[in-house]
Amino acid sequence: MNSAQTSAKNVKTGLWLGLLGVTLFAATLPMTKLAVGTATDPQLTPWFITFGRAAVAGLLSILYLLRQYKRWLERDFSQKIGQKMSWKLPNASEWGLLAFTACGVVVGFPLFMSLALQYVPSTHGAVVTGLLPLTTAVIAALWFRQKPSAGFWLCAVLGTMLVLGFMVMRSADASGHFSLHTADVFLLLAMLSASFGYIGGARLTPSLGAERVICWVLVLSLPITVPMTWLNLPSNFDAIHPSSWWAFAYVAVFSMWLGFFAWYRGLALGGAVRVSQVQLVQPFLSLLFAIPLLGEKVDAMTLGFGLAVIATVFVGKKMPVGETRKL
Repeated sequence: MNSAQTSAKNVKTGLWLGLLGVTLFAATLPMTKLAVGTATDPQLTPWFITFGRAAVAGLLSILYLLRQYKRWLERDFSQKIGQKMSWKLPNASEWGLLAFTACGVVVGFPLFMSLALQYVPSTHGAVVTGLLPLTTAVIAALWFRQKPSAGFWLCAVLGTMLVLGFMVMRSADASGHFSLHTADVFLLLAMLSASFGYIGGARLTPSLGAERVICWVLVLSLPITVPMTWLNLPSNFDAIHPSSWWAFAYVAVFSMWLGFFAWYRGLALGGAVRVSQVQLVQPFLSLLFAIPLLGEKVDAMTLGFGLAVIATVFVGKKMPVGETRKL
């Protein structure tokens, strides 16, 4: 298999892994809504959800890293030489980038999202997640000094405008006009935090491996997440609905941990700028998950916008993305 075929195969695999990660992430919003409750019927606090889910995932990460280390020790010398990157501690520069990534995906995104979902439905938050592909692509292009084609950017902007148009129309249906509320500010901050965290993780994946990136991020965060979880434990466990605990378990294991195994690997294989466009389908997957989880309905307008956005993803992934420019 020549280099062109290998590259095409990597892009295809990266896109499928990215879609798997996005599918797992898509249930995060309705699950977070179940966990946090509403302003009139609060359940778990945003602070407990943010730090608790990272603490649980961090403990799972310790077990995973220890298992990987044990398997590495059991290999013979020739295998260790041939697979010298299969196990390594992060170096000094990587620890800094791990901390940067943690600020985005461990603290920023879940905290701002949980704060917002106290006051708006998950469907409102779902459409705002459509901004993720554009913010991630812009940050990736600047960070990795890539050169996306004009057609690629056109598809990214078109998809984002579709999502924004959908958000405006939904708001107009509810209140007759569109305005930026505090919850919207939290949602935008959540998107920006996620984008930086995604790119930081993608930058580390080639040297550390996709699974170990999120594991080291979570382990590094444990000195903060464990005590913060303890400080924010619910004062009355009996008052918390069982569904809220199940939702918390999902965001801890799948949203905060396993989803990143697929997502970071996909970004590394397929390219952060290109694979980030798969996120355009995330808000509409979230809307679909909200049907059984929250009893919400998807109307014709939602379906129409969803199909249009998916079409931009299909076209956008066909557009050329230039190689990284040399410094």
